[in-house]
Amino acid sequence: MTFVEQAAAARLAARDLAVTSRATKDAALHAMADALLAAAAEVLAANAVDVAAARAAGTGEAIIDRLTLNPDRLAAMADGLRALAALPDPVGDVVRGWTLPNGVRIRQVRVPLGVVGIIYEARPNVTADAAGICLKSGNAALLRGSSSAVNSNRAVIAALQQGLAGVGLPASAVQLVEGDRSVTTEMMNARGALDVLIPRGGAGLINAVVEGSKVPVIETGTGNCHLYVDAAADLQQALAILLNAKTQKPSACNAVETLLVHRAVAAEFLPSALAVLAAAGVTVHGSPAVQAYSSAVVPAGPDEFDGEYLSLDLAAEVVDSLDAAIEHVRAHTTGHSETIVTDDRRAADRFVAAVDAAVVLVNASSRFVDGGEFGFGAEIGISSQKLHARGPMGLPEMTSTTYVVEGEGQLRG
Repeated sequence: MTFVEQAAAARLAARDLAVTSRATKDAALHAMADALLAAAAEVLAANAVDVAAARAAGTGEAIIDRLTLNPDRLAAMADGLRALAALPDPVGDVVRGWTLPNGVRIRQVRVPLGVVGIIYEARPNVTADAAGICLKSGNAALLRGSSSAVNSNRAVIAALQQGLAGVGLPASAVQLVEGDRSVTTEMMNARGALDVLIPRGGAGLINAVVEGSKVPVIETGTGNCHLYVDAAADLQQALAILLNAKTQKPSACNAVETLLVHRAVAAEFLPSALAVLAAAGVTVHGSPAVQAYSSAVVPAGPDEFDGEYLSLDLAAEVVDSLDAAIEHVRAHTTGHSETIVTDDRRAADRFVAAVDAAVVLVNASSRFVDGGEFGFGAEIGISSQKLHARGPMGLPEMTSTTYVVEGEGQLRG
């Protein structure tokens, strides 16, 4: 089946989904979860093939971790689908409404986007998450996973389509787009066939789609996430937050990549923090001011404050003030998630107001920046742009709106 044929089938499915009841969509989500678990042996066997191929190709451990499925992760994928079924249906929600002096009634109502294309790298869990979110929000999904996860994605999609068919919905509502790189280009040029394109992955993928797509793009950004330990921080709390944000899942986009410490507490905080990080296997890449506190700190290169490690590595710097921390973040942020640890409310408020990011955290781990943790169910990604959505993208972010205008024959004078 060509991409053009897949897109045409998705368009027909999207028209059906736009008028499908919540009860039917929720039943489909449960059926998809059941089918996924029933196919666990096939999915995990397919995933093992992908993981073995990735290791043989010398793929880095951060990508291997994202690629790997196990029974717990598969169960979490099914749980994510069921969690979506329990959430309110955004389609038909009235965003706002009013009545004009002449009696004309106006409502702004949420409607599906239509056909959503998603291009993503080696994360087969995204296949289930994206399919479920698109279905619940009334959208058809064309999913372009990376070749490194092709066997996993085929098995997952086959199970999800079986669940859809079980409740009478078209299997073409969720499709896997396969082929060489020319297919990715075809998707980016498919204005009119696709309503929106969402890249989810590393900076290279995201930049390629943003710069090359003729289809409207929702950009899910990379995460050069900072944690700033203020002069007024509870240092034990700061240490616990730092350790969680860096080591709980270092390959995630919401893991902390840069530590900033106010000079007033550096001598007290850094020795213990560096020791704990070293014990956890974290390599700290620090400025000379940080290197002074431990021989284990390696010099930070000129570009190390600008990117994602996605590993047990951390850049670190000492700053002279809150304003200096804010300026550092402004210079290096990717606009994803930025954290301050402080007991000074004024410092927290200034940081929140001055830092331009999708999510700003006060005294909490950046690992909370996640659709599931926010109560959205599974997420399509974390948008770091300002249009059309920003932050974790749940069900409402996968809709547009229509204005419904009702009258009794009123005419404009």
